Amino acid sequence: MTAPGARRRTPAPPREDVLAAAMDMIAERGLEKLTMAALGREVGMSSGHLLYYFHSKDELLLQALEWSEGRLGAERGRLLTRTTSARERLDAYVDLYVPDGHRDPHWTLWLEVWNRSQNADDAARDRQAAIEGAWHRDLVALLAEGVSRGEFRQVDPDRFAARLRALLDGFSIHVAIGLRGTDRAQVLRHVREFLDDSLLADS
Repeated sequence: MTAPGARRRTPAPPREDVLAAAMDMIAERGLEKLTMAALGREVGMSSGHLLYYFHSKDELLLQALEWSEGRLGAERGRLLTRTTSARERLDAYVDLYVPDGHRDPHWTLWLEVWNRSQNADDAARDRQAAIEGAWHRDLVALLAEGVSRGEFRQVDPDRFAARLRALLDGFSIHVAIGLRGTDRAQVLRHVREFLDDSLLADS
């Protein structure tokens, strides 16, 4: 029972709610507006309380990226288990990979985390590698399936996946930063033409 005059302690919101609020703020106001104080006001916590849980803004951003990647990973899993051709699922993978447009919140966060990773410790780098590894493994498996079914040419799935993701990353950065002359629709056309030329099995 609370003593008379004592302040009732307000429970902290669940970690997932804080990370979701951080992503919403990035989407609505941009990453530059995401400060510990502003996020604290959004979720009803002090900036000191947030630092107690996350230790640093770098850690908050990395956890927000991991949370966002978890949601994308679930969506990717649903797309890749559809009963459609490997090429149709590959197109769906590309659609999910490429940003929705300028200032896409997930890509905005991804770019910031990778920029900050120049000074990250080994544990943080391992977590970033795990994010990239999940995308890579799913793509390799899909390519291997397409090759085994005769839909795709006899390519090395691991090598092709590495090159395709490098292409997707380059185009995606252009879309995310709003580079003039590059938009999502144009990028998707370029990538699909590349896949037609380099991957489709000869009839």
